[in-house]
Amino acid sequence: MFDSTLHAAASEKPAKWRPVAEESRPVRVLLIALALGGLAVLVVAPLAVVFAEALARGAGQALASLTRPEATSAIRLTLIVAAISVPVNAVFGIAAAWTITKFDFRGKAFLITLIDLPFSISPVVAGLALVLLFGTNSLIGGWLVASGFPIIFALPGIVLASIFVTFPFVARELIPVMIEQGRAEEEAALTLGASGWRTFLTVTLPNIKWALLYGVLLCNARAMGEFGAVAVVSGKIRGQTATMPITIEMLYNEYLSVAAFSLAAVLAALGLLTLALKTVLEWRHADQLAATRRH
Repeated sequence: MFDSTLHAAASEKPAKWRPVAEESRPVRVLLIALALGGLAVLVVAPLAVVFAEALARGAGQALASLTRPEATSAIRLTLIVAAISVPVNAVFGIAAAWTITKFDFRGKAFLITLIDLPFSISPVVAGLALVLLFGTNSLIGGWLVASGFPIIFALPGIVLASIFVTFPFVARELIPVMIEQGRAEEEAALTLGASGWRTFLTVTLPNIKWALLYGVLLCNARAMGEFGAVAVVSGKIRGQTATMPITIEMLYNEYLSVAAFSLAAVLAALGLLTLALKTVLEWRHADQLAATRRH
């Protein structure tokens, strides 16, 4: 009976082998159509509407609206905040990544959790915390205001809020790359007599430069588009503490559609430029950035 069972099993035609991930053509077409449809509805259509509404009354009126004092002030303030917060976060991100990947100490997991904290806390909550800490009614904030250095409803508060919400981007891009890199090259350089600063400039930085630039681009995009935390700490003072996202909301609520959408188009163009640079970076330096996808 055992022989007959083997004979029957051998005589059966083997089932056609098919990779687990391979789907039939109709299923692939359906999935691709759903993905493209989702992108068209959620990404492409809103961007198209923004640019169409900005140019609804002609390019001349759109450009004229961008020369309004509140628009120029918002653009200038947004660029200033990004110019301050992005380099600060780049330094903090490098320091945090270096500490986590090059040293062993108690509390390393807790430090990584703190780095991820802005991802899990609402920006509005972060802004409120800054108001409670540096507001006029607080001990520190009252002393700073009396000394002529207000934090809340001023540029420093906006910068602090932007730094908080964008802090994880650089560190989170660098940590996997530096773990993949290891410590051998730095230790060899130190053994040969190189100083710590020279080791960083000649050994570490060349290995992490593309991941660093990638994180800086993400940080910059978030800094320019941040609304929640900045709205709480800025006070929305027109022409003084209103960044581009806040000014867009104010203009839209006042039914100044062309001005609102023109400024939104500028902000969207800056975001698309950042996305283009990010895509080029991924395309040209995929090997150096691959480590960030393996962790």
